[in-house]
Amino acid sequence: MNQAGTGPFAGREVGIDPALAERVLAQIDADETIGFLQALVRVPSVNPPGDVREAIRLVEEKLAAEGFATKTVGGTPEKVNLIATIEGQGAGPRLAFNAHLDVVPIGEESAWQYPPFGGEIHDGRVYGRGAGDDKASVTAQVMAAIALARSGVPFDGALIVTEVADEEIGGAAGAGFIVEGGHVEADFVIVGEQTLGQICVGERGGSPTKVTVFGATGHAATPWKGVNAIEGMARVITALREELWPILAQRTHPFLNQSTATISMIEGGVKTNVIPDRCTIHIDRRILPGETPEGVVTEIRAIAERAIAGVPGLRVETSAPIGRLAIEADPESPVSRALQAATRHIGKEVVLTGFFAGTDGKHFAKKGWPTLIMGPGDPATAHTPDEWVGIDEVIEATKLYALAALALLGRE
Repeated sequence: MNQAGTGPFAGREVGIDPALAERVLAQIDADETIGFLQALVRVPSVNPPGDVREAIRLVEEKLAAEGFATKTVGGTPEKVNLIATIEGQGAGPRLAFNAHLDVVPIGEESAWQYPPFGGEIHDGRVYGRGAGDDKASVTAQVMAAIALARSGVPFDGALIVTEVADEEIGGAAGAGFIVEGGHVEADFVIVGEQTLGQICVGERGGSPTKVTVFGATGHAATPWKGVNAIEGMARVITALREELWPILAQRTHPFLNQSTATISMIEGGVKTNVIPDRCTIHIDRRILPGETPEGVVTEIRAIAERAIAGVPGLRVETSAPIGRLAIEADPESPVSRALQAATRHIGKEVVLTGFFAGTDGKHFAKKGWPTLIMGPGDPATAHTPDEWVGIDEVIEATKLYALAALALLGRE
């Protein structure tokens, strides 16, 4: 899903006036910023069940107090989403920030050295579930938007801060809800996730695929009287590894690495002394731009059918109940150039790359809005015990978001 940026602002000039930048950056208070992150981490917005009401309340109060027009929408009272907007002085692009407030469960609490919802600071790090994924991005976006508002710097268009529920289980009730429901209209989007401050111009898509081999039961003591589905699946797995895996290794992308497939689950058998009549594998299939979920199923089905063709009584079914296309934005789109300018302004090297996992970016990209992914923290800490984010990383990301907004929305 390529967002080429052919909208009315595709040719917009971007740049950072040093004097205006200093006015904006002067409004970023490190203690206030990290205190806000700690407050968010202390709200256990675990998904499931995904109740983010208290976290949304904290964000809405913060932005409303700075003059943002706010509204909350959601399909359920618990999974509520915030859209906060500040309008510029003239016509111009609408830039949306997006990040999510739901977090994954903590797992076994005894594995944690620090309280999962304590938001404690140790050695320059904030610890807690969601500290990195994704409340650091929420915090940086909110405080960046507030810095722009407090600075009084004139700008065009609008800055829209969308902080949402439900990302950890796909985002249908979060970013998907606000986009499909028409609650947000944007020209450019920056999604906050843990990218080490690097600029991700896209993400791979996914097509989780199920393959089931069917045989016939019989007594295990007389295997010739049945058709063993597990043995049939062994043929399929071998064929996939020998035929498909090498092909995927050749499908590469300058920012998104390569296509991949991993057999992540296997189920089969009836009883220890019964010939199995069914065996199912689940394939985690990650796809690149140009690949489709439909094509994934067709490709896997063809290999699986060939693999069992010589065994009478076996048949195979393949399906991909859900799937999402890969997304990529033009690295030279105005929003990308704005983030690059922001990165250079703070003396950091620009790194363009791709995000390794799925994000809410897919919901915005469906509309053709050029969508980038950038935020504080190391993705390796996500979903782990003692999840953390560096204080310096959060402040740096706050500056990058604020400067990117200034570069893109600043008056031409």
